Amino acid sequence: MRDTVQFHVTADLPIRARAMPFADRAEIRFGKAFPVALLVDHDALPGLMQAIQDVRNELDQAAARKNEE
Repeated sequence: MRDTVQFHVTADLPIRARAMPFADRAEIRFGKAFPVALLVDHDALPGLMQAIQDVRNELDQAAARKNEE
């Protein structure tokens, strides 16, 4: 049995985010009919944003190397 949940985020997947000030967190919903919700504490947002930026940079670098070949 896997101990992680995976879902594939594509360009056409609806993504909605809303602040939840009463809970000091953000809710990010992926999908429509059966959405997956990611709840992120306010203090964790910078780390999440940095992780996304880091992986974007890595993917951009990989694409640039591939284009050079």
